[in-house]
Amino acid sequence: MKSSVHNDMSASLRTPYHHGDLRAALLAAAEAELARTGIEGFSLRAVAKRAGVSHAAPAHHFGDVKGLLTALAAEGFRRFLATQKAAMAEAPADPKSQLQAAGLGYVRFAAASPALFRLIFSSDRPDFDNPELSVASSDSYEMLRQQVMEVTGRDPATDPEALIDLQGTWAIAHGLADLLAAGRLKTLSALPVAEREAQILRIIGRAL
Repeated sequence: MKSSVHNDMSASLRTPYHHGDLRAALLAAAEAELARTGIEGFSLRAVAKRAGVSHAAPAHHFGDVKGLLTALAAEGFRRFLATQKAAMAEAPADPKSQLQAAGLGYVRFAAASPALFRLIFSSDRPDFDNPELSVASSDSYEMLRQQVMEVTGRDPATDPEALIDLQGTWAIAHGLADLLAAGRLKTLSALPVAEREAQILRIIGRAL
């Protein structure tokens, strides 16, 4: 499931940017370039060319490649959280169902944006000490902490057993997302969408 933010960013690749939209256009171009080349071949020059702007434009807005990837990672975490919340809106309101749905959103995000998924969870290129990125990534973790606390009645920040529950849930959701995005779980990915997602919910539910 792609978020509205993703749709807006994709649209900016197809139309010339308007005044005030250059940053969003550059982020959209950066995401598309990241998906095409991977982190190793990523460059400001290629992003500028894709966005149809001068070679100096990305540097003016983001400083260097690390700055652009940091901003893109922050946007990625915000979309990641939005995708989780969209899945939660479809689920029953009880705490366990909400936690399972957040895990499903985790998997949906990885499937929709695999390059961005790898950037925010597997790359050391972004600056995670950057305030914008630090807040965006912390918001995602905080939602998971709150959900585990609602399910278990214990706070993972202070209770070792609750922390194990959090780590187990996170590991299962991330493992599913990573394996499915890489095409490794062929029997699961071959299922019709509704059946596949029902299976994912069941697997995540076994963590607690």
